[in-house]
Amino acid sequence: MLTFGVEEEYLLVDPVTGRPLPRSEEVRALTGPDTVEEPEVQAELLQAQVEVATPVCLALAELGGHLVRLRHTVGTAAERVGCRVAAVGAAPVNGAGPVPVTPRPRYLAMQTNAGQLVDEQLINGMHVHVGVPDREVGVAVLNRIRVWLPTLLAMSANSPLWHGRDTGFASWRTLVFSRWPVSGPPPRFADLDDYESRTEALITAGAVSDSGQLYWHARLSERYPTIEVRCLDVQVRVDEAVMLAGIIRALVATAIREHKDGEPVPECPLELLQAATWRAAREGLNGVLLDPAGQRRSCGDVLCQLARHIGPALEASGDGLEVNSMMQRLLRRGTGADRQHRAFTEGGIPAVIDLITSESVRT
Repeated sequence: MLTFGVEEEYLLVDPVTGRPLPRSEEVRALTGPDTVEEPEVQAELLQAQVEVATPVCLALAELGGHLVRLRHTVGTAAERVGCRVAAVGAAPVNGAGPVPVTPRPRYLAMQTNAGQLVDEQLINGMHVHVGVPDREVGVAVLNRIRVWLPTLLAMSANSPLWHGRDTGFASWRTLVFSRWPVSGPPPRFADLDDYESRTEALITAGAVSDSGQLYWHARLSERYPTIEVRCLDVQVRVDEAVMLAGIIRALVATAIREHKDGEPVPECPLELLQAATWRAAREGLNGVLLDPAGQRRSCGDVLCQLARHIGPALEASGDGLEVNSMMQRLLRRGTGADRQHRAFTEGGIPAVIDLITSESVRT
């Protein structure tokens, strides 16, 4: 069974106004070795954000347990310094001025090179790492899962509000992140040498400072022997995060099997994937999506196609019943963006803040 793990980014907000508060260092100071392992709670680009990283896991229940533990730990620390943790893809409201950057050389260099982009980087993602045998197989996996990334984005949409207003998009985070030089769906690569030579060309050209700024929606991790899927908004609830992690692990397992069996790589031009990504960010699970072949289909049909594609892998890992049940519930209950829309319509920003903070530790 493939190992996997999750990184989640959260926003620190005023419990009344919902405005971002630069309290990350204070929060991290209260999550010391008595409550978490040293690498589990980390600083992020802006001081109103904090990131957590689970240990390497084998089972969905194990992953969910770590996420609940980490959310409780960070949430408790946040309350002690006068703020709350919000599991939301983009800040629903902004403060009177820019949030300070975390004073680390990498982040300060980003501020110097792209000040306005950094000021507006009040967005939070969920990154899923899945172990692969080696980087060559990793590239083969990227080529096969890239066609499903817009579907995963639609399922994860949780950032419809910005500056106190409805953006008209289910995942505004995706649009904000798309302004960096290298972002969006990855291209198809011939092999590992092609991946590495194209990466090096981007660095040499000055488009990015290092491989960590390859903000493709899926990439090879440079720190771990994993595929890293980065297209997801952070999820309001733990069970939604666990569902998406289970689906992604099954996609990777399916891709490895197909690669070993010599099955053809699915064809989808990059421009169609970019269009599918934009539509997924706008629609979420409302209306029409583009399927992996670039055909317009209802979101329910695309999710059924996804379930069939990963079904054998889910059954092999023992996750079939749980993940399929959660996918059905997602279609009935809607995404985090749908629930934020309902809260905004019924109670405005205060209701949204209550939703994204109070539900963040529920399973």
